[in-house]
Amino acid sequence: MSCSDSRGEVLIVEDDMDLRQALTQILADEGYQVDGAEHGLSALEQLRDGRRPCLILLDLMMPVMNGWQFRDEQRQDPSLAAIPVVVISAGANLSEQIGPLGIQDYIRKPIQLGQLLATVQRYCSVAGSETADA
Repeated sequence: MSCSDSRGEVLIVEDDMDLRQALTQILADEGYQVDGAEHGLSALEQLRDGRRPCLILLDLMMPVMNGWQFRDEQRQDPSLAAIPVVVISAGANLSEQIGPLGIQDYIRKPIQLGQLLATVQRYCSVAGSETADA
């Protein structure tokens, strides 16, 4: 599933500034428009201000508002609930943790570049590309 009107916008919700910046640069180099948030509350504020990414990359362990709290809030808001979320985490048992949250997919840290790009491409298409969505 992809949001064709968002032109490949990705929101990275990650409290580790170095990782957030690295992911931002990698995806920007691939043609995606990328925004970042240091915790779930900041991400919710961006979304409630009208940002509509085709994908949210979400860390689970963050201060202020963690990934589980963010996802609960996102799912309760009808205007935000349909935005796909992929968890990025080093945590154990990710497949069990994300199921109850209705998360579409996960990427385990340390992040492998190929997996990151393939996952983002499944949900987003770069503006002007003719990529088919799976």
